[in-house]
Amino acid sequence: MLKTTPFHARTAPLCVSHAWRRWAGHVVASAYELTHEREYHVIRAAAALLDVSPLYKYLIRGRDAARLLDVVVTRNVMKAGVGQVLYTPWCDHAGKVIDDGTVARLDEQTFRMTSAEPSLRWLQDNAAGMQVEITDVSDSTGALSLQGPMSWPILESMGAPALKYFRLGAATLRGIPVTISRTGYTGDLGFEIWVDAAHAVPLWDALLDAGRGYGIMPTGLLALDMARIEAGLMLIDVDYVPARKALIESQLSSPFELDLAWTVNLDKERFIGRQALAEEKARGPQWLFVGVEVDWNSLERLYQEVGLATRVPGAAWRMSVPIYASGEQVGYATSGAWSPVLKKYIALAHLRTQWTKPGTPLEMEITVEHKRKRAAVTVVKKPFFDPPRKRA
Repeated sequence: MLKTTPFHARTAPLCVSHAWRRWAGHVVASAYELTHEREYHVIRAAAALLDVSPLYKYLIRGRDAARLLDVVVTRNVMKAGVGQVLYTPWCDHAGKVIDDGTVARLDEQTFRMTSAEPSLRWLQDNAAGMQVEITDVSDSTGALSLQGPMSWPILESMGAPALKYFRLGAATLRGIPVTISRTGYTGDLGFEIWVDAAHAVPLWDALLDAGRGYGIMPTGLLALDMARIEAGLMLIDVDYVPARKALIESQLSSPFELDLAWTVNLDKERFIGRQALAEEKARGPQWLFVGVEVDWNSLERLYQEVGLATRVPGAAWRMSVPIYASGEQVGYATSGAWSPVLKKYIALAHLRTQWTKPGTPLEMEITVEHKRKRAAVTVVKKPFFDPPRKRA
């Protein structure tokens, strides 16, 4: 039976579309309104309030908490300061990505880890012999994501502390104790708010009340999907297959192949997958996760040939789409969208390394009136959308 989040008492009546989606065993809104258009634009122009409670959340406490996480993930957890948040993948012994998420240092001996897939067993197995306590707080902790240029004015009006990018701090919002992190999945200025499930509904009410004058709007996953593609952010089970689910070797991906080389700290003496990753770095990855931009004139010609006006997707798509160079398939796109803010048709793609230089001209398969065609695309640097306010 599907579960509901701690905010469901508020999100359910607001979801007039009745468009729900499954996420980690929960039901969450795909879109609150009949279309997701306003919800997308509020991310980029005002403040979007998203229920992200289905994320798996774990508290790791004890003398060896930092040591355990340092062994499990590719980032250097031992050097993380109190109040710092690390985005990181974690790998199997072959250096292939199992999952990706965040590690937040709450105090000297306490961390919170978030993941897309269940990770409790993996943490427990690697904690053998260590003085550490691992607690699954997925159901007891609610999480809201407040994203957009008006997100900080709203929190500031409620007395929240100023935070640097990828930092967190404790706060009290209208009498409700919370932890706020300057993180998110939209590539915009934004925050995530962590709260005890018992205080979830009052927190939702307080944020909507404080944000009324700033254009706040509850926002669903359809709008989030468009924003995260613009931000060049990958999605598990869509843009990569986690190592535990891969059926054949070609479905596996390393951090280097997912354009996450910056997260791999080979200066650490020991972490799971280190040897395999060191060897891969020396020889170079065979694939790379990149952005591609569809040439508008090329797309327009394909539709003109059949007597139609040019069409672009109204929502983000998630499927494997072949990409070619000189008639030979050299990769595949995994998700794409028309970007309203950029006025461009963009996609995220896996390409063989020799075709990944920005500016490389390629072709991507496009279906026009039931026939498979090829539109010109160009490799571009991710993220597609990267406003200065995100880090300001």
